[in-house]
Amino acid sequence: MNISDLKIIVTGAASGIGKCFTAELIALGAHVMAADINEAGLFELRDEINSDKLEIFQGDISDEQHVIDLVKKTVESFGMVNGLINNAGIFRDSLLVSVDKDTGNIRKMSLNQWQKVIDIDLTGPFLCTRETAAAMIENDSGPGVIINISSVSRHGNRGQSNYSAAKAGLVADTKLWGEELAKYGIRVGAISPGFVKTPILEAMRPEILDRVLRAVPLKRAAEPREIFSAVKFIIECDYFTSRCVDVDGGVTV
Repeated sequence: MNISDLKIIVTGAASGIGKCFTAELIALGAHVMAADINEAGLFELRDEINSDKLEIFQGDISDEQHVIDLVKKTVESFGMVNGLINNAGIFRDSLLVSVDKDTGNIRKMSLNQWQKVIDIDLTGPFLCTRETAAAMIENDSGPGVIINISSVSRHGNRGQSNYSAAKAGLVADTKLWGEELAKYGIRVGAISPGFVKTPILEAMRPEILDRVLRAVPLKRAAEPREIFSAVKFIIECDYFTSRCVDVDGGVTV
């Protein structure tokens, strides 16, 4: 599939790797609907890229009607949709249960912490994939591609019961959706990044970041463009579907 033929939605596009994906795709000729809940970030993105190939949509991907409106706007703006990158995600880290050293009180991950991450990181991609795939089929858009951004945390990461469950579920769904949608010419792949140079990572305390990166065989975090290299591969390799590509510097080997 040629990137220049894409009419693609990127969620979580206002910052981090989603912002990189958007810029790189447009530079290669794709039309991109950049979606995010952060309206101010979307306006900044539009000003920075300044391209008639970019449209923006502010909304919450865990809200069914917002997702329906997102896909509808994409089709209206570009005439069709044939791509989706499910990139939006949040953290609400907490141990399942822990004991306060000073008081001896039991602390628990709240249901709200659990549910909010599941809503954004798993239900959101489900809604976006369902609506985008339906639009591709209804409009006979030809070959299509859907890419789910998972995480090395899909293997389980201390303090991330919610996030790990969502990202593992997303890889499982990648396999299932790829099998279900293949007959319509829609491929589905996933990428599992390790540590990436984003505002979230850069906000970590230096001593913690240093300890984290020492555990990576390549001894560094990824540049966002290195994750985009995997995005580009999945888009352009027409024989790739239902699989996950780990781009993690060897941390899960």
